[in-house]
Amino acid sequence: MKHIRSIITLGCLAAMAATAGAQGFRSGGGITDIMRAGPRLGPPVARPAPSTAPAAPVQRSAEFIVALVNSEPITNTEVLTRVGRLLKENPDAARVPRNELTRLVLERLITERAQLQLAKEGGIKVDEVAIDQAEQTVARQNEISLVELRRRVAAEGISQQEFRNDLRDQLLLTRLRDREVESKVKISDAEADEYLRDQRNVTVKNAALENLNLAQILVAVPENATDAQIATAQQKAQGLTQRARAGEDFAKLVQDNSDSPDRANGGAIGMRSADRYPPLFVEATQSTAVNGIAGPVRSSAGFHVLKVLSKAQVGSGDATVTQSQVRHILLLNDPKRTTAQAVAQLAEFKRRVQSGSADFAGLARDNSQDASAKAGGDLGWSRPGQFVPEFEEAMDRLAPGQISDPVVSRFGVHLIQVVARRDAKLSQSEQREAARAALREQRIEEAFSTWMQEVRARAYVEYRDPPQS
Repeated sequence: MKHIRSIITLGCLAAMAATAGAQGFRSGGGITDIMRAGPRLGPPVARPAPSTAPAAPVQRSAEFIVALVNSEPITNTEVLTRVGRLLKENPDAARVPRNELTRLVLERLITERAQLQLAKEGGIKVDEVAIDQAEQTVARQNEISLVELRRRVAAEGISQQEFRNDLRDQLLLTRLRDREVESKVKISDAEADEYLRDQRNVTVKNAALENLNLAQILVAVPENATDAQIATAQQKAQGLTQRARAGEDFAKLVQDNSDSPDRANGGAIGMRSADRYPPLFVEATQSTAVNGIAGPVRSSAGFHVLKVLSKAQVGSGDATVTQSQVRHILLLNDPKRTTAQAVAQLAEFKRRVQSGSADFAGLARDNSQDASAKAGGDLGWSRPGQFVPEFEEAMDRLAPGQISDPVVSRFGVHLIQVVARRDAKLSQSEQREAARAALREQRIEEAFSTWMQEVRARAYVEYRDPPQS
């Protein structure tokens, strides 16, 4: 059974799992790490009347309260469920003594519960439309259909409601982090310039310091595939690799053969730092020259044929990135209009533009609740990482001229259109902005860690009996 987990950072949705102390492993992967699984505590069990017979060894029920967080219980089942998933998804966790692993998981649950309570107190809410979008994003990231995602989740013993509850919690935590931490981290021009100088002075030997733009052909392998099906897919991928190396148009091969959602872009994933790619992609292309072909490489989704579109060292003067010229229509969160109503309105705008009865720029000028409205929604040329993750994830899946479905973000609901794309060298000011963004991410992680400790310290925690298997 392959465990459902995110392949890339969505910010979309922010993987909230943090390093578990100094134990050398990370807790389960973000939005697919079930945080509140397990039945809630039932009514007290009646105690038997005293007996004069010799006392027999008592076998304790597996369900009991192990801790209270501001009077809210965490149960033994919740801890054991998280431990079980952690062991499935992180082999390194098995090297940690079981009692220590259980203690770390309990502490993580306590911290998360305190944060969720804070989000509730602050009036942060996540509606069903946002959860639907998150579920679809998980499926896309794992390159499977929504139906297949739900089947795999059920196969792991997780109900659909439990999975959606976890998505809701992760979105709440992300929005809480945005409000309490990200909005307060500022980077000055001087700090950004110093970061750039440091990067340029580094002798770059590590592939993680490299920006990559890769394109892929995915030959999907179905879940529980037979040996014959795997062999057939591998043979097809090898044939496509040979054809690509022989000089056939890679974008055409992608269009005709790839099972990946990014085939509309010729398979291009976009220029981004190597640590934002799956490690197996980075390893496969590390010694591959620009325009070279690597693979096929095997992942849980199938076989990938990779083309290196460009490479650039971080902080170098000739760094290039894939830029998108994009425009959008934004409908803000409004007490008088639900998210579902905003989604329906933007879906109608999309239908009108595609039918030719309306112009995107005109609709943006008349309806968008963003400063870009007067420019027809035009946001100019953007670099990777410039927008919030849910916006960028949707934008990256569009080919020039295409319009997204309505996209829910913390700002409201967007309708996005990519006008054009280009690979361009960054100007000095753009390099500074890219450095500012990279440095800000580092500072956010530091600030978030400190903030989590403060939230945990403020919470009233009462430990009951320790978790037991």
